[in-house]
Amino acid sequence: MTPPMFRMDRVTLIAGLPLLADSVLFAVRRAEASPLHLWLTWLLGAAAWALLGLRHRLPIPVGVLTMIAAVAYYPLSSLDGVTPVVAFVIAVYTMSRAGHLVAAVTLAVTSMLAMTYGEFVASTSEVRHVDNMSMVLFEGWFLAVIAFGHAMRVRHAYQEESERRAAVAERLRIAREIHDVLGHSISLINVQAGAALHRSAKRPGETAELTQALEFVRDTSKDALRELRGTLGMLRQVDEEAAGAPTAPTPGWERIGDLADRARATGLTVTVRTDREGLPAGGVGAGVSLAAYRIVQESLTNIARHAAKASTVLIEARYEDGALRVSVEDDGKGAHGHSHGHGSREPGTGSGIGGMRERARALGGELTAGHTDSGFRVTARLPLIADRPPALEGQS
Repeated sequence: MTPPMFRMDRVTLIAGLPLLADSVLFAVRRAEASPLHLWLTWLLGAAAWALLGLRHRLPIPVGVLTMIAAVAYYPLSSLDGVTPVVAFVIAVYTMSRAGHLVAAVTLAVTSMLAMTYGEFVASTSEVRHVDNMSMVLFEGWFLAVIAFGHAMRVRHAYQEESERRAAVAERLRIAREIHDVLGHSISLINVQAGAALHRSAKRPGETAELTQALEFVRDTSKDALRELRGTLGMLRQVDEEAAGAPTAPTPGWERIGDLADRARATGLTVTVRTDREGLPAGGVGAGVSLAAYRIVQESLTNIARHAAKASTVLIEARYEDGALRVSVEDDGKGAHGHSHGHGSREPGTGSGIGGMRERARALGGELTAGHTDSGFRVTARLPLIADRPPALEGQS
C-alpha cells in the first residue's frame, strides 16, 4: 500500500510549536512593523512548516523549498522566529535518513554560504545578525543532524538484514522439520510395502501380511500428516491464534516410543533405554526434547533406507554433565562394506547426518556418527535447557 503524500506525523506536530510561538509574537508586534512584512514572513514560516508533511515522499524537494523559505524569511522578517530553521533542520535530517547524504550535505553547505554572504557581503549594516560563534554552532548542528540521520539509516538497514537472516533461518528450520517428518515416514512406508509385496508374490492368496502392511501404511501416513500439519502450523501461527484454532503439539522425546514401534513394524528389534539419574527437577527443555526426537527419527530413517541386514537397534539416553546424551546404534552394514547412509563416502558426511549435526550445534551441543565393530552409531550431546520444562518420559 502506497503511503499518503501528506503525512501529519508526530514530528510535524511538534515542529508546529515554534510556529505557534511565532504567531503569538506576530500578534504582539504587528503594530511595530509593516503589516506586509509581518504577513509575508508569517506565511513563509507557515509554508516551511506545512512542507514537512511531504518530506517522506519528497525529501529533496522539501529540503530545497524549506531552505529557500528560510533564506527569504530572515532578511525580510523583523520577528526572527525559529520556524523556518527548525523546518529546514528536520528536512535535512529526513534527507540523510532516506539515504540522500550528498544532497543533505549540499543543502547544508549552501545554507551556510548564503548566511555568510548575507552577513559579510550583502549586509549594509555594521550590526551582525549572526555572530561568529553562532555560525560555528549552526555548522555543528547541521553536521550532527546529518550524521544522526545517516546513523539511523544504517541502524535500520542492519535491523532489516537481521530480520531477513532470521526469516531465512526460520524457513530452513521448517524445511528441516518437513524433511524429517516426511523422510522418516515415507521411508518406513516404502520398506514395509516393499517387503509385503515381496512376501505376497512368493505366497499368492495369503493376504494377512499384505493387510497388516496396509494398516501400517495407513497409521504411519496418518501420523506423518499430523506432524506435517503441526510443522506447517508454525507458518500460520498468528492467524490460527487470532481465530482460536488449536495447533498440533510439537513432537518430543515423550513420543520416542512411537518411533520405536514404527521401526519394529518393519521387522527391526528396537530397544529403548533411558537412565533418569541426574535429570534436573525442571525436566528437559522443549528445544532439547524436539532435537532428541528428530535425531532418533533421522537415525531410524537412515537405518530403514540404507542399512543392509540390520536386525537390532539400540536407543539410549542418559543425563550427565548438564546434558542429555542420546545414541542410536544398529548392527547393519551399508553397501561395499560402508555403514549406512553414506554409500562409498566417508562416515558422517551424509545430508541426514549433516542435518542432525546442525540441530545439535544449534543447541550448543555436538553430534558424532561413525562405524562400530558391529554396525553404525550416532551419538548426540544436547545441553539441557531447564527453563523450558516439558517432561521427558523414558521408554523401555
